Amino acid sequence: MLALGGVGLAGAWVQGSRPDPRGPAVPMGHAAEASALGIPNERFMLSAPGGTEAMLRGLADATRRRQVAMGLPASAEPLLDKQILALSGGGENGAFGAGLLTGWAAQGTRPTFHIVSGVSVGALIAPFAFIGPSRDAELRELFTTMTADQVLRRRGWIDGVVGESLADNAPLMNTIARHLDARMMEDIARGHEEGRLLLVGTVNLDAQTAVWWNLGAIAASGRPGALPLMREILLASAAIPGLFPPSMIDVTQGGRRYQEMHVDGGALAQTFVYPSALGERRRERLREGLPVPSAAAYVICNARLSGARPPVGLWSVSIAERAIAALIRANGLGDVWRIYQNTERDGIGFNLALIGDDFAPMPQARFDRDYMRALFSHAEEQARRGYPWMHSPPV
Repeated sequence: MLALGGVGLAGAWVQGSRPDPRGPAVPMGHAAEASALGIPNERFMLSAPGGTEAMLRGLADATRRRQVAMGLPASAEPLLDKQILALSGGGENGAFGAGLLTGWAAQGTRPTFHIVSGVSVGALIAPFAFIGPSRDAELRELFTTMTADQVLRRRGWIDGVVGESLADNAPLMNTIARHLDARMMEDIARGHEEGRLLLVGTVNLDAQTAVWWNLGAIAASGRPGALPLMREILLASAAIPGLFPPSMIDVTQGGRRYQEMHVDGGALAQTFVYPSALGERRRERLREGLPVPSAAAYVICNARLSGARPPVGLWSVSIAERAIAALIRANGLGDVWRIYQNTERDGIGFNLALIGDDFAPMPQARFDRDYMRALFSHAEEQARRGYPWMHSPPV
């Protein structure tokens, strides 16, 4: 009881000694009405009322843009194929997905993706994958030269306990800004006009809901705040709660200004391919014996199949970090099984990549450059030979 009382007093002291610097939050129940730039299809909240319908409209708009780009009449309903890529979180294990993509392009069979989604480190890879192989040299440079000091700056223990996080992610914002410049934004906007979607996931902590930001629509908006917002979204998607500070995103709702608190999208979902409702029309056509467009989903999980990791240190941060990692891994496998079941039901090809047991090295520190280089090379070589995609999840 004394210990619990001490914690309570400490919590009261912290709350009383640190004024909350954030702006007002969006009123409860109105998160779906808020907007950062005020443009259509800026983002999708599938758990909000009308959220799934909004994403389906966004996907339909993308199809119309694709028809125009291909010179097809807007009134037609062509059987356009769909290649979908989902990139999960995983910290330094993101070198796996980056290496796989570059090796896949070198092998010559990497498709142009019509939908690309990314969470956490997968969000950092997603713009490169969306644009295509022309950005592979930059993707290689990012994941083979990155070091911890390009991602985080550690804070003192007192600041970590009474502040918003154990580390400052200002170095990561600098890294993001170095790559996501005006030219990359133009490339993303061009892909959007071609009828393709780039989605990055964050979690709105105030509303406790996943948010899928339509980076292509933001890039193509022409709004002055588009580039800073895109950078902030990528930073938020990789903001592991507790380790990194949340991203505060300014929005407008009902003519008033508010602030939303966003963190790592992996807090709610590690991977996302498409909303379940998207498959309804495919299922109707399949039941009626009508043709459907070919479609394939590629899920790259930047995680180990076995879950093997170095031994846990006997101190609180190490224990908490490993417990969170176990929870995220379990949620990630649940996401993969859900995606597999949906694709099987909807007649969409399922392809899964994970870090196999044939890769033995372990990271010696967070964002261990030698480890990332080895993992990148391993995945790249596998893909050059023809990556052995799994067509069902691991048991």
